[in-house]
Amino acid sequence: MNNLKLDPADREWEYDGDGQKIYKPEAGYGSKTPYYDRALIVGNGESRKWFTEKQYDVRATVWGCNAVYRDIKVDNLVAVDYGMQQEIYTSGYWRDTQCWFTNWSILPSEVGDMMFMGYDIPESFVHKTPNRTDRCVISGKDPVTLQEKIEVAMKMNPDLDMVDLRNKMEKDVGVWITYVEEDDNINNVDFPVGWSTGNTAIHLACQSGAEEVYIVGFDLSTYDEPLNNVYKGTDNYLSSDAKGFNSTNWINQMQTVFTEYKDVKFYWVDPVDRFGQEEFFLTDQNGKFNNLSYLTKNSLCDKLNIL
Repeated sequence: MNNLKLDPADREWEYDGDGQKIYKPEAGYGSKTPYYDRALIVGNGESRKWFTEKQYDVRATVWGCNAVYRDIKVDNLVAVDYGMQQEIYTSGYWRDTQCWFTNWSILPSEVGDMMFMGYDIPESFVHKTPNRTDRCVISGKDPVTLQEKIEVAMKMNPDLDMVDLRNKMEKDVGVWITYVEEDDNINNVDFPVGWSTGNTAIHLACQSGAEEVYIVGFDLSTYDEPLNNVYKGTDNYLSSDAKGFNSTNWINQMQTVFTEYKDVKFYWVDPVDRFGQEEFFLTDQNGKFNNLSYLTKNSLCDKLNIL
């Protein structure tokens, strides 16, 4: 496993013969890969539909979220959901790109075999990658305890659409066993854990030493509108007719990043203002974040030379 260090004190770049910053070979990004103090975080909100492979020539380190790998080549790919992690690993995308997965703990494959002894688990709840190795990662949700949680959630939220609630809570139910190779580009995320994929990517970019962070495709959400995601209705995503989410947790996570990294300049591209967004982003002193600005798509393209 390539354990890329994110501590800025462990500088992962050096100067080439022309005085340009490039990643050191041990960073795992390949030979003479440019190092940028700027990071572009690509979320999957529908406001970023314009960003495709054709616009990839970006003067920034690109961090992508989940299924973005299907369409766009990124420098770092982040995933927190079990099904998406397994999809990415099976695709082999990690061979050329640094990947960052939460709760990615390597175990002997025998553990995966023994865990089914004495249990009659329906095949529909067991998700295994086809190529067995001597190492694996085991993740998942217990269908039995999940049902109890769904019943509690229904009682506590009687005004919600019960079918939609059940579909969301049942996502990634079952056991996910991903067989892994000894030397890959998968990095376990130590912190943050339990966050959304997008905010995890922002935090990791800041940990890596980015001085400017550009955020595109972060549309937040609201339960009163359809799910906002370019990949809805595809594998490992909710259906195309799913409702959106309450964005409170996402907002709190973003506030945490903006507060923790006061010296980093954040640029949010074409945010979708559904609920007076600027009123949400307050510091502890009830003032706007001085390190957060808003950009249009055209301004972003000019700044990062997106062609």
